[in-house]
Parts: sequence; C-alpha cells; structure tokens
Amino acid sequence: MNWWLVIVMYGLLAVGVFSIESAARYLPEGGAYYAGLQKKWILLGSAAYFITAMFDYRWFRWLALPMYVVGLGLCASIMNSDADVHQFNRFGLSFQPAQPAIAAGILMLAWLLQDLPRLGRKIPKIGWLLEEPLTKIAIVGALTGIPFLVVVKMGDMGSALVWMPVALVALIVGGVPFRYLSFMLLIAVAAVPLLYFVVLPQVSERGQERIELFLDMLAERPVDTNGPAYAPYNIAIAVGHAGWNGTGFMSTADQGSIHGRKMIPFNTAHNDFIFGVMAEELGFKGGLLLISGFTVLLVLCLFVASYARDMMGCMLVGGVVALIFAHVFENIGMCIQLMPITGIPLPLISYSGTFVVMCMFLLGLVQSVWVHRKRAKVTAEEKEKTKPQEPGLILSNDLR
Repeated sequence: MNWWLVIVMYGLLAVGVFSIESAARYLPEGGAYYAGLQKKWILLGSAAYFITAMFDYRWFRWLALPMYVVGLGLCASIMNSDADVHQFNRFGLSFQPAQPAIAAGILMLAWLLQDLPRLGRKIPKIGWLLEEPLTKIAIVGALTGIPFLVVVKMGDMGSALVWMPVALVALIVGGVPFRYLSFMLLIAVAAVPLLYFVVLPQVSERGQERIELFLDMLAERPVDTNGPAYAPYNIAIAVGHAGWNGTGFMSTADQGSIHGRKMIPFNTAHNDFIFGVMAEELGFKGGLLLISGFTVLLVLCLFVASYARDMMGCMLVGGVVALIFAHVFENIGMCIQLMPITGIPLPLISYSGTFVVMCMFLLGLVQSVWVHRKRAKVTAEEKEKTKPQEPGLILSNDLR
C-alpha cells in the first residue's frame, strides 16, 4: 500500500468534515447534522477504497461497459428535467448521475486503450487501422463527446467541462502525436465563437448567462449584486476579507464574518462554495494549505502512474488526476473570480454524498495500480537478456 496516498486522502477528508460543520451551521438541521452524514459517506467510501485497492485493477475493465451504459442512460433519462439540479432521489439518497458517469468513462477509456493494440494483433487485416491516431481520436471523441453533450443538455456545465481534460489525458496516454493534438487545438479555438453564440444558447441558456456575468465582472462593468451576481460578488468579498489569518473557525457576525452576516448562500455553502467559507475563516494560509494538500495528492498519483505496469494503469491514474484537478480548479476558481460560477463540488471536501464515495473508489483504483505494479509480464527481449549463454559462446567471448 502507498500509505502516503492514504494519509493525504484522509487528511483532506478530515478537513472537509470540519469545514462542512462550519459552513452548514446556519441551515435548519445544523452543521453537526451534515458533518455526521459526511462521516457515514466516508465510511462507505473507505470500504470501496480498500476493497478496490485489494483487487487487480485490470479486473475492473469488465465493469467498464455496463457502468458506462448505465451512467449514460441515467443522464439521458433526466436530461429534459425542469429541476435546477438534475439528480435522482431514491430510498432517501440523492445523487447526480453525471458524476458516476465520468468515473465509468475513465474505466472505459483505460480498457479500450489497453486492449486495442491486442485486438489489432489478433486481426491482422484491420490491426493497422486500430493503431492509427485518427482511430484513437475517433474512439476518445465518441466516448467523451456523447456524455459531454448529454450533460450539457442537462444544464450541468461544470460536470460537462470535466470531460475535456479527461479526453486530453486519454489522447496523450493513447500515444496520439503532438501534431494531431496541435491541429485539434487550433480547430477548437476557431470553433469557440460558433459554440458560444450558436450552440451554447440552444443547450444551456443559464451557462451563457453565467459566462457573460463572469466577463462583465472581469471587465469591472456594472452588475446586479443583489441578483445574478450575488453569489460570485459576495464570495469574492469573503475570500478577500479574510486576510492572512482569517476570521477564525466557526466565526460569527460579531467577529466581522461575511458568512456570519449571511453573505454566502446558505443552501450551497457546504458544497459548491465551501472554499469561500474555508478561505474566509482560515485566511490565505488556510487556503494555501488546502491547495498544497491537493497538490501533494496529485503528485503522489502521478508518481503511481510512472510505476504502472501497462497502459490501462497509466490511463486510470491519469484520468483520476485530470478529474480531480478539473474539479479543484473549477471550484476554487469560481470562488476567486477566476472561473464562471458552476455547480461543481470540491473533491473530498464538499458535502456531496455519492461524489465522495466515487472519488474514494477512483483513488482506490490508483492504489490498486500501485499495489499490483510488480506483477508485470517479462517481455521477450528481457527473456533473451536473462537467458544463460551457451558454453561455447562464453568460451569464445573469454578468448576474445
């Protein structure tokens, strides 16, 4: 076991429990109630983490296709819902299908990138085609593009954008040449006006409004701080108001807390905007420590990827790193006006129920890659190097 990975993960989870208790203390149920629920989710996630770490990650490729199809189907089933948050409520539990769907997508990409070369060797007539960069681009594009469009249609732009770094990592790990990636980047940049002015209004009106609001605030144009700009404006004030030391944990209105004076939206303070509460109460040093914790976690994951025995292990870890980084960047970025407001949780920190379990499951896959790193098959070249030399050859070498 990579115990450093375990320690950092549980350290972030512990910080999250205390932050949830503080951020949710103004809700009717109280902060202790939500902190208690988070602990139960962490216990469930711990079981998923250690069970996943014990099994060889290659066995999970058999779950890739069923999980992907089910996740995509759940997203499509609530795609046209009028609710602000597209989620299922069953047996007292609520979850957003967009989050498990991306975990299934990472598994699916890792499985195909691993088995495509093997399939090509078994079918010589089309094997060369499976090795072509355009084929890999088409596969990655289809596996990430379809759920991306479905999630965008749901109105969840934050969860949709996470697919983009995952797709980029899949292309890099899959061995797509840099010239292809550069050409795709140029096409994407050229298509931005078309996507923004034509496609985006058709699939997500709220997404365009949030981007325009972000650009207005970035350019310091007048905005309605009691209307659409209420959340981004006051959260940025809360973060800037904190200073180096912050207002203190569980600070109140008497201590000048923006959160205590009801400036941060209560119903989302313990999930989407939890970094704003933490940065206000713990100050710049607290926010810096939190970002450092995520940095250490991601570096440890990259270290594990460097020891992966095959492409599937490398892709699994790379996909997890892309997912966590995207969530951290978006969540923290929207609290400091670096990104538009998106409804996306902070991994291991926000109160997010099933998302915590999903993150711990994915980190369990990373741990499995590390645990089973030494069971690599010896290649034919290595066998030739370790093969004992014939006596006559040894004699000739000695004479030479």
